Amino acid sequence: MIRTKVIGAGGYGGVGITELLLQHPEADLVCFVAKNDVGMKMSDLYPHLTGYCDLPILSPDNPDADEPVDLTIFATPDGIAMSSATEVSAQKSRIIDFSGDFRFPSASCYREYAKRIGRDVEHKAPDLLPNTVYGLPELRRKEINEKTPVVGNAGCFAVSCILGLAPAVKYKLIEPDTIICDAKSGISGAGKKPNPAFHFPARYDQINAYRFSGHQHVVEIEQELSTLAGSEIAITFTPQVIPACRGILSTLYARLGEGVNLAKVMDAYKVFHKDNYFVRIFDRDTPIGTMHVRGSNYCFLTVDVDERTSRLRVVSHIDNLVKGQAGNAVQNMNLMFGFDEKVGLDRPGQYP
Repeated sequence: MIRTKVIGAGGYGGVGITELLLQHPEADLVCFVAKNDVGMKMSDLYPHLTGYCDLPILSPDNPDADEPVDLTIFATPDGIAMSSATEVSAQKSRIIDFSGDFRFPSASCYREYAKRIGRDVEHKAPDLLPNTVYGLPELRRKEINEKTPVVGNAGCFAVSCILGLAPAVKYKLIEPDTIICDAKSGISGAGKKPNPAFHFPARYDQINAYRFSGHQHVVEIEQELSTLAGSEIAITFTPQVIPACRGILSTLYARLGEGVNLAKVMDAYKVFHKDNYFVRIFDRDTPIGTMHVRGSNYCFLTVDVDERTSRLRVVSHIDNLVKGQAGNAVQNMNLMFGFDEKVGLDRPGQYP
């Protein structure tokens, strides 16, 4: 059994990973840590867990919070994991981090990301970065293994966009300087902490775009697509918030290369994702929406070509809290500990 600690247990990421690991046959949740809700049981905070998870939430300075574990999951905001990771690694615990602290291979790569979110650009654990792996199994499956000490779980928008664009970039189906990502997220993507912009009267019937100057997930999207392409790629990315609880729908566009048609595109997507169990390819005639992936670890891709304008059009659907966060983390965990990556995740979405 994988003895697992969750830091930041009280947030959406914490409860999401708890829900999944309770159903995982090889995981043993032994410790919950958070700065808020200390002393409450997880089932007090989230009553649907009553009888399933009644462990208390400990403060970081509680000696019991240092209990030895095999895996530490940081379901925390940026800056927390990097401040503790060196100590955690010294205790022989492996790490999966939900923030952007470990999504980049060097301190210089991290710096651009930190600028986007207004944080100190100096990484607190730079010595760990060369041995960390970007946590998107569909791209980094061979690198995420039983020797990997730290995985930087991919960002939710990044999962949606990278999985939707990777085949087109890898097989050079498109002109890479024409990529546009139009991405819409449910409100839960902003996290649990109250915010006036997400107060019900401010959000109901409201859709808006934000961060025109540059969203932080653009850094990792461009990083991974550039690696696939073998050259630098820059994208136009517009994130939007919609009045829904969960789900991301990203509509991805790019101009097709010379001689590329729909048949070639569909073949390429099926070849690229043939071993990616949680990615499914659909054509334009299949009525797919975010409801069809809700509560699941799947990414559904509607792949299409606009013949009139000679553009690729891919619509990518994920649940931002599962494939975009906790489910993707369990997939990474499975690879880190030598299990089939589907363990604990192989179930359909919830409908309606």
